[in-house]
Amino acid sequence: MKVDITVNGEPTSADVEPRTLLAHYLRDTVGLKATNIGCDTTSCGACTVLVDGESVKSCTVLAVQVDEQSVQTMEDLGIEHKVTAAFRQEHGLQCGFCTPGMVMAAVSLIEENPDLTEKDVREGLEGNICRCTGYHNIVRAVLVAAGKDPDAAQAAGADDKTVAPGFSAGEGAK
Repeated sequence: MKVDITVNGEPTSADVEPRTLLAHYLRDTVGLKATNIGCDTTSCGACTVLVDGESVKSCTVLAVQVDEQSVQTMEDLGIEHKVTAAFRQEHGLQCGFCTPGMVMAAVSLIEENPDLTEKDVREGLEGNICRCTGYHNIVRAVLVAAGKDPDAAQAAGADDKTVAPGFSAGEGAK
């Protein structure tokens, strides 16, 4: 089956099997390797990309489902994008495996809600797993990218003990 997908602003076209996952299309057909495959069940979020601006986990979306749509991956952002710059500044990456998915989810989250609180970030990234447990600095990075002071955001939410699973409210490094 033929698909025509705009990837990072560039038109792509290929014949694919109807069962080809978008993650495999991006990695194997288009040759973009930042989209990682960690679980094939939408549990980890390492494969998160934007489809027409919406955050999706590409390990359970078929390439044929995004025919005639636009996909944005980590490769399109570059190191100067406000989210990738904030991840560097706040040390929001460790081994780097989850980073592309976290960054793409953060881009979508900030676009959907530019007035984020720390709780919003923790809940918004709940579907993305960092096996290095770098959540504290990831949350700080997203807040910085959204133009927020992460220290003030943490202090404002200090009384709120509701935390998304995996996103500890611990004191972590600054």
